[in-house]
Amino acid sequence: MDPRLAIPHAEPGNRIGLFGGSFNPPHSGHRLVADIALARLGLDRLWWLVTPGNPLKDHSELAPLARRLDAVEAIARHPRMVVTALETQLGTAYSARTLARLTQLRPRLNFVWVMGADNLAGFHRWQDWRGIFARVPIAVVDRPGATLPALASPAAQSFAGNRLDEADARLLPGMAPPAWTFLTGPRDASSSTRIRALARDR
Repeated sequence: MDPRLAIPHAEPGNRIGLFGGSFNPPHSGHRLVADIALARLGLDRLWWLVTPGNPLKDHSELAPLARRLDAVEAIARHPRMVVTALETQLGTAYSARTLARLTQLRPRLNFVWVMGADNLAGFHRWQDWRGIFARVPIAVVDRPGATLPALASPAAQSFAGNRLDEADARLLPGMAPPAWTFLTGPRDASSSTRIRALARDR
C-alpha cells in the first residue's frame, strides 16, 4: 500500500495542523497558508490532507489522486509537513467524519483544522459544520478577497464568542473546542480554478 494513504506517525501530545483540500492543483497560495499556520500556531506537524474528492465540487476536472499527491509533495517540502490521503484508508468522504475518526483513533494528539478564509465563507454548507467546530479548534488563514465574506459568514457569526485573538494563536492547539482564530498576514492570489482555466486555454 502507498504509505501516503496511512495515518502519519505522531507522538502523543503533538500539535498537528490538518490542512485539507483537493489541491487540484496545489499552488503557492496553499503553501503560504500552510507556512502561516505552522509558524503562528506553533505546530509540531502540518498534515496536508489530500482528499479523494470534495463532495461539494464537480469532479469532471479532478486529477487522479496519485498525481495530486505527487504535486503536493513537490510544493510541501518542509521537515514538519506531511502529505497524506488518509481519508482513502478511513473511507470518509466528509471532513466531519474524517475528524470524528481521527480524534477517535488518535485521542492523544492535539489537532487543529486549518483552512483558508475563502472556505470559511461557505463553511455553513459543509456537512455537520457545527460538529467540526465542536470537535477541534479551527485556524482560518486570510486569503485575497475573502476577509469580509469570511468574517460575515454564518459560521463566523455563529461562533463569534469563541474567537481567539490572533495574538494568542499559539494557545489554540491546546484549547477545548469550540475555539477558532483568524490569522492575517501576507496573501497570495493564486487559484486552482484559475490555473485549470489557463491550462484549458493553452
